Amino acid sequence: MYTVAQLVGGVWGAGGDGGELVVRDPADDSPVSTVPVATADEVGKATQAARNAAAQWAATAPAERAAALHRAADAVAEATEELAAAVTAEMGKPLADARGGVEAGIGTLRQYAELAPLRGGRTLNGDADALDFLTPQPRGVVAAITPWNDPVAVSCGLLGAALVTGNVVLYKPSERAPATGWLLARALDQALPPGVLSLLTGGPEVGAALAAQDVDVVAHVGSTATGRAIAAAAARTGAKVLLENGGSDPLIVDAGVDPEWAAGQAAMGAFANAGQICVAVERIYVHREVAGEFVAALVRHAEALRVGPGRDPGTELGPLVDRRHRDHVHGQVAAAVAAGARAMVGGEMPDGPGAFYPATVVTDCRHDMPLVREETFGPVAPVVVVDSFDEALRCAADSPYGLAATVLTASMSHAQRAWRELPVGTVKVNAVFGGAPGGAAHPRRASGQGFGYGPELLDEFTATKAVHIEAPGGGHW
Repeated sequence: MYTVAQLVGGVWGAGGDGGELVVRDPADDSPVSTVPVATADEVGKATQAARNAAAQWAATAPAERAAALHRAADAVAEATEELAAAVTAEMGKPLADARGGVEAGIGTLRQYAELAPLRGGRTLNGDADALDFLTPQPRGVVAAITPWNDPVAVSCGLLGAALVTGNVVLYKPSERAPATGWLLARALDQALPPGVLSLLTGGPEVGAALAAQDVDVVAHVGSTATGRAIAAAAARTGAKVLLENGGSDPLIVDAGVDPEWAAGQAAMGAFANAGQICVAVERIYVHREVAGEFVAALVRHAEALRVGPGRDPGTELGPLVDRRHRDHVHGQVAAAVAAGARAMVGGEMPDGPGAFYPATVVTDCRHDMPLVREETFGPVAPVVVVDSFDEALRCAADSPYGLAATVLTASMSHAQRAWRELPVGTVKVNAVFGGAPGGAAHPRRASGQGFGYGPELLDEFTATKAVHIEAPGGGHW
């Protein structure tokens, strides 16, 4: 059992008068974490404590802040196994994948520690007797509200970028992965001055109270509904909002591709982390020419996955985060089947403890089905057969979301059309995952706003100030 404590104004164990949450292992329902719940009054006091610490951290030299972030990365590296075990226990991610998420977070901290001191403003060509320049400054107090599906990697990105650019941070991890957030905050706090980082825990009401505070930035990665509520709250306070929300990412399988290879890509995109990835494959548009072989191969991939608790070596498909989420996933599948779709494999609620759900391939889907139109966030691959690349591209673009998309094609002209025409932040051609380090993109529509990754995230946490200096009295210096 993890006994989580809050960190407020440099003091561990503060607050928590709002009661207690218990997080359960999604593999067997056993209790994993006990978590204090912050009250709205405690959130307000934490915000004021952060405001009091902001000026000193903002005045700290960029090189010193970068050195602190390097030390924080060292501390997180020392806690890698403990953090990975907590991720697996709280949300079910297979242990090797959880370890990979921690390592990715460490890499991100180091990347920002290297990049931040190199950033600067620019000078302007004004009058000969004047000095004009633009300079970046910290925004002040950042509220970071993070998700449960990849809690360390995402948190390290937001917290690292905000801290190294001179902001102080109020960190609220998901109520489904609070022990992971607590362990991460403990590691980071070792390298930071008191008060620069605070940890607040609890359910959605704590996040809502935090978003309503007098902060300068609210950064959120999570559901679209929560993101919209945060944006509405920030509209009242004037805080900048940085959002990566939900998605329903399409995969297009063009004519002329190897259906076996394409099925492997689709399986990876739909079933990795039990489909609980922001850029998971949520809907598949496959050309009729290759549809039969593609579906047969995709079914084989689904059947071959090794299912088990995330802590067991060799597990490829762990449980969903909890039974409530499993009910949501199964409800979408059942509704599609009732409307005429067919579950070729999976699609049935398993017996036994935990929140397990099988890898599921659903065919005979229509583009207008909720299973296709809405975010599922589970190990489900709905397949829509199309008659042309034009039809696939049109359907892929027709979505309220705009996070990412993948196109599998042997045609360079189709690849070019895809990246130009799809209204999403990221387009991947012939690989569902991957990309060069430092990539950054703007999610669109209901999927959010602002850069969430890469060097550009550093700019999101700074404000640019224009400065004009003349000699007094119109003379010379």
